[in-house]
Amino acid sequence: MTTTQATHPADCERTADEGTPLFVAQGFRDAFSRLGLTSLDAVFAFDTGRDLAKPNIGRFRRRLQWEATPAGSQQPVKVFLKRYDRPPRARQIGNWLSQHGRRSFATAEREAIDELAAAGINTPRVVACGEQWGLLFERRSFLMTEEIRDSRSLEQRLPEFFDGAATPAVLRSRRKFIRQLAGFIRRFHATGRRHRDLYLSHIFCSDAGEFSLIDLARATRPLLQRRFQIKDIAQLHYSSPATSFSRTDRLRFYLTYADHRGLLPQDKTFLHAVMKKTARMVRHNVK
Repeated sequence: MTTTQATHPADCERTADEGTPLFVAQGFRDAFSRLGLTSLDAVFAFDTGRDLAKPNIGRFRRRLQWEATPAGSQQPVKVFLKRYDRPPRARQIGNWLSQHGRRSFATAEREAIDELAAAGINTPRVVACGEQWGLLFERRSFLMTEEIRDSRSLEQRLPEFFDGAATPAVLRSRRKFIRQLAGFIRRFHATGRRHRDLYLSHIFCSDAGEFSLIDLARATRPLLQRRFQIKDIAQLHYSSPATSFSRTDRLRFYLTYADHRGLLPQDKTFLHAVMKKTARMVRHNVK
């Protein structure tokens, strides 16, 4: 015997069929209906689009990407679907512990998105979501998000002033960008959440210079705040190419992030821990 529930952000509504545990954001209902995405069963049977397979993410997880044209728009947008089908119970319990409560995998990420957005941190818009439970454990859940328009990850593209000769104007632009990025990460950490996967590939920058965070499934409020703060900064340091970011750039980033004019003894301790963590990441990557 199973029970069905659905969780939804403020701008999502239940589909017309009240028997389906599926919520869809306004503007996407007709587009999803044309694709037959009107029930939880249909979402999990959907097999159209690009399979975003990643190694070591678990067989119970699957990610797809396709395009949909929302109402009032002439241009299609990318939609990303994360599905969790019969997650192992041990993984579920681990997820509940890290989330400080019983939640489905999809709901955990949706809550992180909503809370960060409310705190002024740009995140992807949720366009559909739903979940189904057994007597105690999650049976399946899903989350769909819209692409962050006019943006690319910092892994894909750094601003153009990171290329070419380091003229005074270019250096000013680089320093401004680094200060803005550091301030963005500081505001994110001020929420108490830690990303736990904070590589440049998960930080997007728009054409207007606005930052956003994606892939927030693991962005929890861990009990060991400092440990995961070190991990986040180490991941950011590790993924930042040496050809684009000098040691001075990295120090400037940290001072802005810490909101300090100069290095204090606790800063040196923190940075030493970041470097140790980075070295472990390098050794792991070699293996």
